[in-house]
Amino acid sequence: MVAVVYSGSKTAFWKIARDGKTIADCTMPGINPCFNDQKTILQLLNKKTTLINHAESIKKIYVFAAGASSKERREELAETLGLFFKNSKIKVRDDLYGAAISACYNNGGIVGILGSGANCAYFDGKKLEKNNFGLGFVLGDEGSANYLGKIILKKFIQHKLPKELQTEFSAKYNLDRPQVLERIYKKPMVQQFLSSFFDFYLEHRDHPFITTILEDAFDNYFTTYLLPTIKLHPEKEIHFVGIVAGNFQEEIRAIAKKYRLEITSITKEPIYNLLNYYSN
Repeated sequence: MVAVVYSGSKTAFWKIARDGKTIADCTMPGINPCFNDQKTILQLLNKKTTLINHAESIKKIYVFAAGASSKERREELAETLGLFFKNSKIKVRDDLYGAAISACYNNGGIVGILGSGANCAYFDGKKLEKNNFGLGFVLGDEGSANYLGKIILKKFIQHKLPKELQTEFSAKYNLDRPQVLERIYKKPMVQQFLSSFFDFYLEHRDHPFITTILEDAFDNYFTTYLLPTIKLHPEKEIHFVGIVAGNFQEEIRAIAKKYRLEITSITKEPIYNLLNYYSN
């Protein structure tokens, strides 16, 4: 039995397969080794009946997690998961590698993540080219759900949203300035909090004010991540992976057209391709 995990900072997707066929799946809060300690991760695992029921039967686990870019973080996460899945061989890679396999399999191409976080790299079919893009939700993640969450919160607090959006945002989330600042600066799991406002963009995607925010955010992603990568690897196929890219495909393709680029594929949920790759 094989399990495949793809985890951003907000959500971790699990798929369990036997003989190439999915037999169980579940979601849980993201397991980012930069922000979640061993105790927290084990508590999350012990809340999922699906994982408890299959823990002893799973022999291999392939994990692709945000924050697992260093050898130390990968080893920490593998050790933690090994305490729960005691009969499993566990291999941990970062989410960007998982996105690359999901989009390209064993072929080369440029892969961009636009999910709860953001990143981009060239994949040669076996390994990712190193870059300096991954700065996290404080300094980077332009175009991501975290980034969009920061923008809408700031405009809400400063009363810069159009009146109808200000009213709807207030009614939906019941937040005020002190609550927002305390949640961001004093509470854990800030990335999940920021990403939680992504639904507001989906619900109001046709509002001109929201449209402008999205266009600016995605343009910022292109200039910060994608265009520098393309400059080093011209004429390579371009792939996007992640919930933001999957939900705003038309908007992202419009920005690509602006720069005379063609996007080969956009994968909203890479877990399906990863399961197919590793279970077969």
